[in-house]
Amino acid sequence: MEVLNGVIVKFTDVHQESLVVLPKEPIAKRIFDIALSGIGLVLSSWLWVLIWLGIWFEDGSPCCIKQLRIGKNGRIFKVIKFRSMRKSSLNEKIHIQACDNDSRITFMGKILRSTALDELPQLVNIFIGDMSFVGPRALLPAEKEQNDCYLYVHEIPGYEKRIQVKPGLTGIAQIFAPRDLPRRHKFKYDLLYIRKMSFLLDLKLIVISFLITFKGTWGRKKDKLRFLKSAKWGLTK
Repeated sequence: MEVLNGVIVKFTDVHQESLVVLPKEPIAKRIFDIALSGIGLVLSSWLWVLIWLGIWFEDGSPCCIKQLRIGKNGRIFKVIKFRSMRKSSLNEKIHIQACDNDSRITFMGKILRSTALDELPQLVNIFIGDMSFVGPRALLPAEKEQNDCYLYVHEIPGYEKRIQVKPGLTGIAQIFAPRDLPRRHKFKYDLLYIRKMSFLLDLKLIVISFLITFKGTWGRKKDKLRFLKSAKWGLTK
């Protein structure tokens, strides 16, 4: 048992990867992904227009960006996102994980990140099967830690087990861990999800994610945890 950012979780040492037994992906998971992403794309079409205009008026085009990400079994795919950082960040050779009060994030980007709407276009990736609604966050191939050590993501313990499932739009790490938490700690949340993976857990995490989006607290760690504790979901103490 270990306390991470106010959340009590149980997991074995991530270095003991051989102890992690991957559960079989529920059949209902893919069916649910196709149905919900298809409905989401139709119902959110008007929102795409508003977000597109907001980004364009503040910082011009492109409003959407495609980034290479690491998928299941290490397969590289292109993820679609609304741009939340300044255009100059698109020319960075090495991708450094964003942190709180990052000067690269635009005003519109702050709004999108607090509500997770910058990831709305990933409904397309879910629909075509590159991603799932729930799973570890899709990583950038050249991403590095920016905290007290500088490692490529594939050098972090737990990486090999983590990429054996599809990346997700939301998950335990996305919900409970702040954006600037080192990846080596986020991977512990991801391995916890992989061991506990079930369709019912996915439904629970999706509901929590929708509520956090509605409250607009994705970017505010204290507010997010306060909301989760008050909701008594059984995932915090």
